Amino acid sequence: MTGRLAFVESPVQLLNVLEWAHARGRGPVPAAAPAPAPPAGADRAPGPDAARAPAAVPGSGPGTGSASASGPGTASGPDTASAPASGPDTASGSGTASAPEPAQGRGAVPAASDDLAIVVLSPSDPMSRGQLRRMAQLARDEGFDVHWQEARAGRGALVRTLRELGGPLRAAERVIVGDPFSRYVQLLLTLFGPRHVTVVDDGTATMEFAAQLAGGERLVRWHRKGDLGPRELLLAPVTSLARRRLAPGPHRTVEIFTSLPVQAPPGTEVTENAYAWTRARFGPPALTGGADLVGTSLVETGVVDAEHYLRVVGQLARTHGATRYFAHRRETPEKLHRIAVETGLQVVRPELPLELIARRGPVGATIVSFPSTVVHTLPLALAGTGVKVAVCEIAPEWLRATASPRAQGFLAGVVGTASGADRLTPRGGSAADRLEFG
Repeated sequence: MTGRLAFVESPVQLLNVLEWAHARGRGPVPAAAPAPAPPAGADRAPGPDAARAPAAVPGSGPGTGSASASGPGTASGPDTASAPASGPDTASGSGTASAPEPAQGRGAVPAASDDLAIVVLSPSDPMSRGQLRRMAQLARDEGFDVHWQEARAGRGALVRTLRELGGPLRAAERVIVGDPFSRYVQLLLTLFGPRHVTVVDDGTATMEFAAQLAGGERLVRWHRKGDLGPRELLLAPVTSLARRRLAPGPHRTVEIFTSLPVQAPPGTEVTENAYAWTRARFGPPALTGGADLVGTSLVETGVVDAEHYLRVVGQLARTHGATRYFAHRRETPEKLHRIAVETGLQVVRPELPLELIARRGPVGATIVSFPSTVVHTLPLALAGTGVKVAVCEIAPEWLRATASPRAQGFLAGVVGTASGADRLTPRGGSAADRLEFG
């Protein structure tokens, strides 16, 4: 088997694949300057990640079309933070033209000078697709081959995806995945078990994945109750086998590449993601002097009550003098519209992962977030810039009655381990009380 193959389903996953490649010291090599041939008779004993040509992925490489890095239909230029919310998926609700989908390439292309091929298993929601288009173009600009796979495009998409990716998967020496909880990724790992697996961050799920892998538990996202419904029962054999394929063994190594504080499960290697590529590639940012708020999808995932959330957003904005609210890509237009109207905040739909947006700037001197990955990643990406990151704890009374029993403990763990962020503790006796943060 040869080469390295990455599967990504979100913009953050793709960013962290680029960080992983940078940390490995095997970034793209310009085509005009190929590596010299080894001297005659020289011994060659490459390890599992030694540079090799991967199996060609259909539709990858420079022959594929793509949207520009900033994307049409927005108000932002290549060096601005992002566009204010607009369009059918934003708070304002006014229609805007969306960027065209990347054109699918025809046939296989020659392997790139770097042996890492990236496959985007395209999601369905427009905001994720838009960010992924721009991240894919950024990866191409860095010299990587990126293949856009319409993995969820109606009937036949699954069979077509398995058929097109089966060959590259069988040939891959190492597979890099961003979401071990993804049913798509689990199915691919079940059918084609790689010898070497790397898991990169996709939000705080990495912490839960490491804990469940160490405990031999079934893979269940932290915000779900874990009840086995009809769909889960049907997919249980796939999940079980995928979990074994994600565990180290006599013929498999497993690496977790993360910026989060995880305990290495037995037999795994944990490598720190210090966001070195982001810091080398962008910034430092100009500071606005004010504060920015970072949104979360805790309401959309059924964890936090919407009214509590909106009230706290308003209070945080007044306390810290915030003017902008960076929306999570899964936040609903209805909720964002209420935030804009009720708090006066400018709602911004980031065009790229927030680590890149903040590093490019301009950005507030203080960034306030709810418990999420950014309270761990932003202090790394913004190291040395003078930006202060603060995290607001989630009070138990903000949780919905239907929230997973694990939710409070998991969110508290995210806050408690964020050593690079200041901690904001809400203080107030009831929902009607004015909140204070200490």
